[in-house]
Formats: sequence, structure tokens, C-alpha cells
Amino acid sequence: MTTAYKNRIQEFKVALSEENINLKTLRELCFSGIPFEGGIRALCWKILLNYLPLDQTLWESFLKKQREVYTQFLREMIIQPGIAKANMGLSREDVTMEDHPLNPNPDSRWNNYFKDNEILLQIDKDVRRLYPDMAFFQRPTQYPCQLILDPQNDYETLRRRVEQTTLKSQTVNRNRSGVTNVSSPGKSLNLYPSNEYEVLPSGSEAHWEVVERILFIYAKLNPGIAYVQGMNEVVGPIYYTFATDPNSQWKEHAEADTFFCFTNLMSENRDNFIKSLDDSQCGITYKMESVYSMLRERDLELYLKLEEQNIKPQYFTFRWLTLLLSQEFLLPDVIRIWDTLFSDQGQIPPPHPGLLRHVNTHQRQLTGWRLHGEHEAPAGLPHLRRQHHPD
Repeated sequence: MTTAYKNRIQEFKVALSEENINLKTLRELCFSGIPFEGGIRALCWKILLNYLPLDQTLWESFLKKQREVYTQFLREMIIQPGIAKANMGLSREDVTMEDHPLNPNPDSRWNNYFKDNEILLQIDKDVRRLYPDMAFFQRPTQYPCQLILDPQNDYETLRRRVEQTTLKSQTVNRNRSGVTNVSSPGKSLNLYPSNEYEVLPSGSEAHWEVVERILFIYAKLNPGIAYVQGMNEVVGPIYYTFATDPNSQWKEHAEADTFFCFTNLMSENRDNFIKSLDDSQCGITYKMESVYSMLRERDLELYLKLEEQNIKPQYFTFRWLTLLLSQEFLLPDVIRIWDTLFSDQGQIPPPHPGLLRHVNTHQRQLTGWRLHGEHEAPAGLPHLRRQHHPD
């Protein structure tokens, strides 16, 4: 570790030791990258994503309250209707004619349970293949959810719920223009069938199961958007950062903290996932055009080259802006880019100056047209065209 890097870590420690953290100073530090050592990055992300208050004296009570809230979400949303809830002071509900699995009443808890299964199957399919080139998400977490896994409680894990369902996968596709193609070609293949996953011992759960639970609860709490393919790519880097925090006191609560940070991030980014808003001023079409206009202003040469090759902005900017470049780089690089995105003074949704710079750089990397002759086709342009296939 160089002296300069040690000094940089010390700068972060000083900034984070203030009773009332100076957000402007912290953002300036984070913009150039956040150190992993000592859990600095995970802590900074919690502040930059408006989860932790700037007043450190409030942290203890705030975190206790938020984690209790998340525990309550688990109790209310990861329970099969009609199951006995031992050790929670609740008696088993009778399965009567008023509420049973065949009850057609739209307000039936069983009816809602089966509707939730449709969303759950889509989430399950996506999280099982989250970052398949690394083993982290298939490994067991050090802190499995004891509330659900405790054999004294008749809770049903989401993994078990998926295994038991008889719904067909083709009924759960939640498509919208572009969203179905947000995953890279390699990830769209069934490279890791469920029967090839390592069977974890009783009482254990893999990291992907934790991510699945986070997304399912988010979908339940936000029925207007529920779950759209690609959200798994947004929550993945956040959970990875928190679940690898070297500080065990923070790592133990990675699930709850990730949920709230993801929720805050999605509050800024969720309009990109809602098809009905595409053509509104807050929709993805307007944002794609804004980025393309900014590109024309800041790099006219590249803009004209893309126009010459008939590369439309939706071919590549849709996925980049919706998933915040999480599909364009390896996870360590995504995390480093997000240091800058989260710390930028502008809002997270585009137009976003920090994001534009990364997009601009990536456009050059993919097209590589300056390395070719005037009439030679850049090798990266077909790749750009393949990134978007409208329904």
C-alpha cells in the first residue's frame, strides 16, 4: 500500500469521524473512488444513498428502527397463508370456506399468494444467474435469516416455494420494450441449471437467496412496478458491497441495509422501468434523447460517427441508463463507477454528468472507430446494434 493511498484512507476516516458529516466534502472524496479497507466504501454508500443520516448520533436508534421494520416485512410477506406461526404468539388459522386455496375472491390471501408466485418465479430465474462468472452469490452467507430458517417457525423459504409451485415459467415473463434484453447474451443462456447448484446444508442459504428475498419484498411493497427484469442487476452490486464489508457488525445486517439502499436508488431510477412513462419527461425515451443531445454537444465527432453508422441511442443507452452500466463492466469496475455516480452532485437518473462521461468512454471503447480507416467498419458497431431488440 503506497503512502498516497494510506493518506487517502486517512482523509476518509477524518471525514467519517465528524459527528455531523459534511456531505459536500464526502462527495468530493468519493468521486475519485472509495477505499474498500475498513468498510469505508460500504459506509459511504449508505450515506450517499440517503440511508444513514448525516448526524452520527442518530445512527444507532435509526438502524435499530429500520432493521426492525425489515424484520416485520419478513414476517408479513414471506409467510404462506394458513401456516402456523409458532413462537410468535399467533395461533394457526383455520382453512375455512372463507379463505382457502380455491377461493376466487380477489381479496383472498391465497389468491394473492398465487399471484405473487408469478413474480417470484421471474425473480428466482434472474437471481440464480446473477454474476455467473463469480462464485460469490452461490456461496452460503455467514448470516442466514434465522427468522425464516428456524425449524421452530413454520416459515417457508422462497426457494422451497419456487420448488413447490406448479406454475409454468412462460406465464411469468414481465416484458416491456427493451427490458427483456437487458441481460448480456451470456447471461441469457441457461448456463447454470438449478439441478447443478450446490445443495447447501439445512439452516444455510446462498447469497442469491438473500437477493431474491430483497427483490420479492420490494415487489410486494411496490405493486405499481413490482419486479422487472434487470432490477437484479441493480441490487447485486449493492448487496455484494455490504455483504463483503470487513466490519462484521455491518455485514450481519447486509440484507436489511441493502433493501433500504436499493429502495432509495430505485426511487430515483424506477421510472425507467415503467413502460407507460416511456414518452413522458421522466421516462426513459426522454432521458436517452437527453444523453444523446449532450453527447452531440460534448463530442460532436463521435456523435456524427454514430449517426453515420445509423446507431440509434436506444440500441445502447437504454440498458446503460436503466441498469447504471452494471452490465457493461466486470463487478469490481461497476462498483468503482458507482462510487462516482452516487457521489455526483447531480441526481442519479440521467441526464447525469458523471454517467455521461462513463458512457462516452464506453462508446469509444466499443466502437473503436478511430483505430480504423475511414471506410473500414468498426468491430464494435455490430455489438452496439445487438444490445437492443424491441419486442
